[in-house]
Amino acid sequence: MTGPRRPPSNFRFNLRRAGWCRAAALACLFILIAPTLSSLQALTPTPGEISPLTDQVVDQRVNSLLKQMTLEEKIGQLTQIGQYVEDTLKPEERIRKGEVGSVLWLSDTAAINRLQHVAVEESRLHIPLLFGLDVINGFHTIFPVPLAMAASWDPAMVVQEQTLAAREANAAGIRWTFAPMVDIARDPRWGRIVEGAGEDPFLGAAMARAQVRGFQGPYVGSPEHLLACAKHFAGYGAADGGRDYDSAYVSEDALRNVYLPPFHAAVEAGAATLMSAYMDLNDVPATGNKFLLQEVLRHDWGFRGFVVSDAEAVKSLVTHGFARDPQDAAFRALTAGVNMDMASRTYLAHLGQLVKNGSITRAQIEDMVRPILAAKIRLGLFEHPYTDESRVQQILQAPEQQEFALHAAQRTMVLLRNENQILPLSTNVSSIAVIGPLADSASDLLGSWGAWVGEAKGVKTVLQAIRDKVPPSVRVEYAKGPDIKRDIPAIFEDIIPGVKHQAQTPAEADMQFTKAVETAGHCDVAVMVLGELGSMSGEDASRSSLILSGGQQKLLEAVVVLGKPVVLVLVSGRPLDISWASQQVPAILEAWYPGAQGGNAIADILFGDANPGGKLPVSWPRSTGQVPIYYAHNLTHRPETDKDFKSRYWDLRTSPLYPFGFGLSYAKFAFSNLQLSRTEMGLGDNMGVSVDVQNTGSRAGDEVVQLYIHQQAGSASRPVRELKGFERVSLQPGEKKTVHLTLGKNELIFWSPDEKKWVEEPENFDVWVGEDSTAALHANFKIRK
Repeated sequence: MTGPRRPPSNFRFNLRRAGWCRAAALACLFILIAPTLSSLQALTPTPGEISPLTDQVVDQRVNSLLKQMTLEEKIGQLTQIGQYVEDTLKPEERIRKGEVGSVLWLSDTAAINRLQHVAVEESRLHIPLLFGLDVINGFHTIFPVPLAMAASWDPAMVVQEQTLAAREANAAGIRWTFAPMVDIARDPRWGRIVEGAGEDPFLGAAMARAQVRGFQGPYVGSPEHLLACAKHFAGYGAADGGRDYDSAYVSEDALRNVYLPPFHAAVEAGAATLMSAYMDLNDVPATGNKFLLQEVLRHDWGFRGFVVSDAEAVKSLVTHGFARDPQDAAFRALTAGVNMDMASRTYLAHLGQLVKNGSITRAQIEDMVRPILAAKIRLGLFEHPYTDESRVQQILQAPEQQEFALHAAQRTMVLLRNENQILPLSTNVSSIAVIGPLADSASDLLGSWGAWVGEAKGVKTVLQAIRDKVPPSVRVEYAKGPDIKRDIPAIFEDIIPGVKHQAQTPAEADMQFTKAVETAGHCDVAVMVLGELGSMSGEDASRSSLILSGGQQKLLEAVVVLGKPVVLVLVSGRPLDISWASQQVPAILEAWYPGAQGGNAIADILFGDANPGGKLPVSWPRSTGQVPIYYAHNLTHRPETDKDFKSRYWDLRTSPLYPFGFGLSYAKFAFSNLQLSRTEMGLGDNMGVSVDVQNTGSRAGDEVVQLYIHQQAGSASRPVRELKGFERVSLQPGEKKTVHLTLGKNELIFWSPDEKKWVEEPENFDVWVGEDSTAALHANFKIRK
C-alpha cells in the first residue's frame, strides 16, 4: 500500500461499480510487442519515437499557467487527497475550489470521469486532476508479484508485464502508478520484500529499469502508459528487525552501494516521480531528509520530476519527533524536497501561512508546482482529460492478457528440490491427493495487492487446475487440513478477500487434520499446497518467524511419514523456514503469489507441460535466526575456508539453505570454456566475458548465466561476490550456446567510504560464471593504473 491506512470497506464496492474501472485493450498490444521485446532495448526510444512536446514548449505552458494561478491554487497542485480519507469537505468541493492536484485510491472509471469533470469544467483554471493507484502486479489482469518477477531473471518479460498492466489501468483513467517498489530487502521477515526484487542491487536495478520502461513506455506521455513512481526513497527495506515502518540505520557506503542503485537505475530509465519513505533514515525521516531529496536525488542524479510523500508521511513528521507541529512538518517536507503531500492535507492547511510569515517564498512554491504541471501537460491531460467508458469491457475480453499471465507465472516459479526426478508427475497415476489450506484458494494466488485491486472471480485454484490437467480416470481428492489465519486490524477485513476466516474449534481442527492425513494415505501421490495467505505478506505484514504457520508443518510431517511421494508447493511472498522439508520432502516448488493464472501454471509445471527456469532473487535462510542473510557479505576474521572454523554459529551452518540465484530445471546444464577478452585493462576500459552453456538433458529448458566478481584489495573491503551480469537463455536438448557478457566501469566502481566518492581502483579481481552465486568456473584479471 502507499500508506499505513487502506480505505474503508465501501472502497471495494466502488471498485466494482461501473464494470470495475477495467482497463484497456491488450490484444493488439500483445500481438505487436511480443515478438519485439526480446531485450530491454526494445523500448529504447528511436529517432522517430520521441515525445512530441519539447522541454521549451512544456516550460512555456507551465509558466503561462503559473502566472494565472493564485497562491491557493498552487498549493492545491501540491495536494493529493484520498477519496476515502476522512475529510470535512467532499472531494468535489475541494476540487471545485482548486485545492486538489491529484486523487488516489479511486479506480471506478465513472467516478474518475465525474471528478475530472469537476476539475476541468467547474474549477477556475480548468486544470485536470492526476489519478493515481498502486498498480503493483496488474490492474484487472493480475500477474505474478514483483519478487516473482525478479525470480524470472528476465527483464524483457517484466517490461511486457508492466506494459500490459499500464494499458489496463490507463484505460480506466489511472495515469499514475505508485510502483515500482525498488527497495532492497535482505530480511525476509519484512512483509514488503514481496513488492521488490530481493537482496541484490544489480538485479534490483535491472528490474527497476524494466518496470519503469514498462509502465512509462519510451517517454513520459507515451500512449496507453502511466507515470511510474519509484518507491520508497530510501532505505525502507533496511528497517530494524524487518519491522515495517521502523527506523533504518545504514552507513553512507552501504546506502550508495546497495540501497540506492535501483533508485538511480529507475531515474536513469526516466521515472517521472519518486515516493519518499516513511521511516527515519539515520535519525532523519526520509520525508524530511535533505540529503536524500536534495543532495542525492536532485544534485547528484539531476532528477527533474517530482516527489510525492507516502500516505500521510508529511503529517507523520510530527509523530517522528522531527517536526514541532503540522505547520513545521509542512515546512520541513517542502524545503527538503517533497513536492506533493499524499492524503494528509498538511500542505493545504499550512503552506499559505508559511508564505505569509516569510518562512517559504512564493518562488519556492512555484518551483515545487512546476514538475507536477509539466507531468500533466506531457500526459496530454489538458487535451484528453476523460476516459472512454464504452471501451473498457470490450477490451478486457481479449484473451491475450490471461495468456501472458500464464506465460509470466511459468517463468517465475523456482524448483528448489527434485530428488529422484519425482517431477514432473505422470498423469498415469490412479489417484492424487491435493492437500493444504491454499490448495483451493483463488484470492491467495493474487497476493495482497492483486486481491485488493483485482478479482478472484474466474481464477482457477491449484486444485481445479490439477483436476483439469489429469484425465477423468485419475481420482483427485482434496482435504484442506489446518485453517491458517492472520490477526489483522478490522479495517482490512472488508477490503482484502480471504482475510475473514472463521476460526476452527480444536475439535474441527483435529478433524480436518485427520481427514488430510487419511486422504493422503489412500492416494498414490500427495501435492501439498502450503505457505502464506495473501494477507500475510505485504505492507503491515512483517513476521517475527518464517515457520509454516497454523499447523502446516505438523501436517507436512504427518503426510511424509506415510511414505508416499510428496510434492510441496509453496505459495508465499517471502522465503519460509523449510529446513525440515529440504531433507524429507523429495520435491519442492516455490510458486510465490503467481497471479490470476497461477493455478494453471503450477499444474503445467507439476505435470511437465512447462519447465521451471526461475532463480532465487534472495538467499534462502535455514531458519529465522539466520536472518538477515545475503550472499554479498564481506570476508572478516577467520573466514570459513579456515579448516578449523566451520561456521559463525556453533549450532547452525553459516551458508543459506539455498543460495542466491539458485533454481533447478527438468533439463540439465553444463558450463565450460570461461574466457576473458583480456587479463589486464586500464581504468575505464571494458572487457568481454564469454562462457559456453550446454543443455545436457533430454528436455528443452532455460538456464540463467550469472557473472560474479570480487575485488581482492582496495580502499575498502569488498563483498566476497557481487552479481555484475546475467542472461537467461533457452536451449534445446544437446544445444550449446556461447553467452557474452561485459565488464566495464559501471560494473567495477563502488562508493569508497575512505575517499567519500565513486572509485574504480587498479587492483586484482576474481570472476566467476555459472548457475548461481556459488558458481565454480573462475578466472582472474587486473586493472592497471
